[in-house]
Amino acid sequence: MDDALMNPAVTKLADVATTEYTVQWLRAYEDQIADLFAQGKIASPIHLAGGNEQQLIDIFKTIDVKNDYVLAGWRSHLHALLKGVPPEKLTAEILKGHSVSLVFPEHKFFCSGIVGGIAPIAVGLAWAEKKKADASHTGLCAKVHCFLGDMAAEAGVTHEAMKYAAGHDLPVKWIIEDNEKSVGTLTQASWGQHERRTQWDEFPDATFTYSYELSWPHSGTGKWVNF
Repeated sequence: MDDALMNPAVTKLADVATTEYTVQWLRAYEDQIADLFAQGKIASPIHLAGGNEQQLIDIFKTIDVKNDYVLAGWRSHLHALLKGVPPEKLTAEILKGHSVSLVFPEHKFFCSGIVGGIAPIAVGLAWAEKKKADASHTGLCAKVHCFLGDMAAEAGVTHEAMKYAAGHDLPVKWIIEDNEKSVGTLTQASWGQHERRTQWDEFPDATFTYSYELSWPHSGTGKWVNF
């Protein structure tokens, strides 16, 4: 890859360990991707993360990044980095137009650009891991950590996946990234709710939720214009 497409700070940290990533480093990476998009070097949609860097750093400290699976939606650059995908490999895929559908099987990292579409994939992987553990008679298996936005977590397919995983005691942890938005609309308003109710509350032992305010627009690098 052309070194000019890489932020020097990012290039130097290409082999950085997961626990060494900082909030400032992760922000610098997304700023770099935003610059490449603005220069027309990424001819496809991008969804940038921001405002939740520290939460992600803390969450990934609880994940076995070598052995566990991490699944996410379309806003997943930082998740990929924290899972151990080298920055230059990630940037190459983004430049190819794969920002919203990143897949790195060698790092046990998978994403889907379909709202809620990653949930049944998480169930399938968890079933496979449970069967392997049962066959080995060790009871030990890799876990599946599935990140979902709060609107995706309200999707029907997600509820079915959560219910199925809970019923079959599958090794899935659902991590809800709650910015209270469905694109630009409040999630609560989307469902016509007068008070916040969430379907994932039904599975408290299998879900973890954190709140944050997204520092980028839903898609691209511009600013929202409300009419």
